[in-house]
Amino acid sequence: MATLPVYRWRLAPDGYATYRQLRALGLRPGGQGVAAQLERRRRRRGPLVAYLYRIDRAMPVRPMTPGRWAALAKANVARRTCPACRLDAGYVIPTSLGMCVTCAYPASSDSPRSD
Repeated sequence: MATLPVYRWRLAPDGYATYRQLRALGLRPGGQGVAAQLERRRRRRGPLVAYLYRIDRAMPVRPMTPGRWAALAKANVARRTCPACRLDAGYVIPTSLGMCVTCAYPASSDSPRSD
């Protein structure tokens, strides 16, 4: 099993990029595996690792189609809809509560909801 080349933070050679850097360039890894990794030392916890991909093997980002836009909009509406009262909360429902703040803490709301 071959090991990946490891570079110190900010010392990777040209031609490598992290996933976020690829996205900023309008690219995606395109099925290629991780080509190298960066390590940054941290004082108390273990090293911070960032994976690098080859820029020359990266492919352009696939464009959003109307169907993908519609699916994304539907998913975002579902994240804002409270399962208890079935109303659009106007914000993403916290997963820690599982419902809108008004339904989670009914005693703390002085007035009824006016949506």
